[in-house]
Amino acid sequence: MRTLCASTLIGEFFVIGFAGLVAMKDPDLATSTVWTVSGIAMFFCLALCGVVTRPGGVALGWALQVALIASGFVVPTMFFMGVVFAALWWASVHYGRKIDEAKARFAAQAAPADSTTPDAV
Repeated sequence: MRTLCASTLIGEFFVIGFAGLVAMKDPDLATSTVWTVSGIAMFFCLALCGVVTRPGGVALGWALQVALIASGFVVPTMFFMGVVFAALWWASVHYGRKIDEAKARFAAQAAPADSTTPDAV
């Protein structure tokens, strides 16, 4: 699960950066505000890569997805990109857990076979 979720978060990192560039063109927004918000969100993406498998990590990821969709009020294209990344986040979590379960089953099946083989002398 960690690899799939981290890949999605790295993609979001770049999308947030590009959205910051687009938001800078809005004359109502200060450049410092745009980059402070974008920078915090980008840092959050990177930090979340490391804690996604810990308790609450997936929930924090969902909070990031909601924030990404809400950023569409500043950059309208982000409504679409936020929904796309929310779907990718769901798929990463859903299929990542299935892969983890399959790996655990495979390891459990392989463990008894390894313990019965005699050691080489």
